[in-house]
Amino acid sequence: MQFPNFDPVIFHIGPLAIRWYALAYVAGILLGWRYAVGLIRKPRLWGGQTPVVNAEQIDDLILWITLGIIVGGRIGYILFYAPNLVWDDPLEIFQVWKGGMSFHGGFLGVVTAIVLFSLGNRIDMFKLGDIIAPAVPIGLFFGRIANFINGELWGRPTSVPWGIQFPQAGIEYRHPSQLYEAALEGILLFLILRFATHRLLWLQRRGAVAGLFMVGYGLFRISLESVREPDAQMLPFLRDVVTMGTILSIPMLLFGLWLIWRSLSQPAPVAVSTPEQVEG
Repeated sequence: MQFPNFDPVIFHIGPLAIRWYALAYVAGILLGWRYAVGLIRKPRLWGGQTPVVNAEQIDDLILWITLGIIVGGRIGYILFYAPNLVWDDPLEIFQVWKGGMSFHGGFLGVVTAIVLFSLGNRIDMFKLGDIIAPAVPIGLFFGRIANFINGELWGRPTSVPWGIQFPQAGIEYRHPSQLYEAALEGILLFLILRFATHRLLWLQRRGAVAGLFMVGYGLFRISLESVREPDAQMLPFLRDVVTMGTILSIPMLLFGLWLIWRSLSQPAPVAVSTPEQVEG
């Protein structure tokens, strides 16, 4: 099928262009922020424990996280995917509205923000990560939809009936890998983490939810690399063997497994009845 050929600009306010890409980031951050606040306001999820932060602290943290996403995502994209911009067109480094953000760079930016915020406020960084992790798939979903609207990060050539001919990718029909990622990294990962927080009550286990996010994202990203277009900067003889996304996801996956193992190896927390639980 033909690509719908979306206009990346929603509308103009004078000389200012409001783009779908920017709107996706705003929506992901705002909805993720409110979801995280909602988690700390549900006593049942904490089994009598007190969350390490309150709503006001989450309000402060969101500014740090936003900066981590933007700066980390852009630096990661330059380092991992487009180092040539440093000498070819250095001014384009600052043109984030054109797209070109790395999830792994943004992830490291968010981790840095959480670590610095935790140290500055004497908060357990692993428990804080457990609160932020369940909200991340919301942003991932909107980000991948924005990638699709921009007609970027398309998949490999395919003969499947839903293959799409992207304008900037030649005449071949390709996997809409952006939509695959929106479904797995966004919707499915969100549901998995919600099961962990609301059914398994893993918010009571230090680092387990954050670890599950890393494992889930790592597995989904590695599996989908087989249908994504290989990275242009990889050496030709490696391009069909390994991708940059796989290389960057493996340490994330391994660290996530360690976090889960570390958390589940500790004694189970003792449940404490709360007024909400007593009332049913």
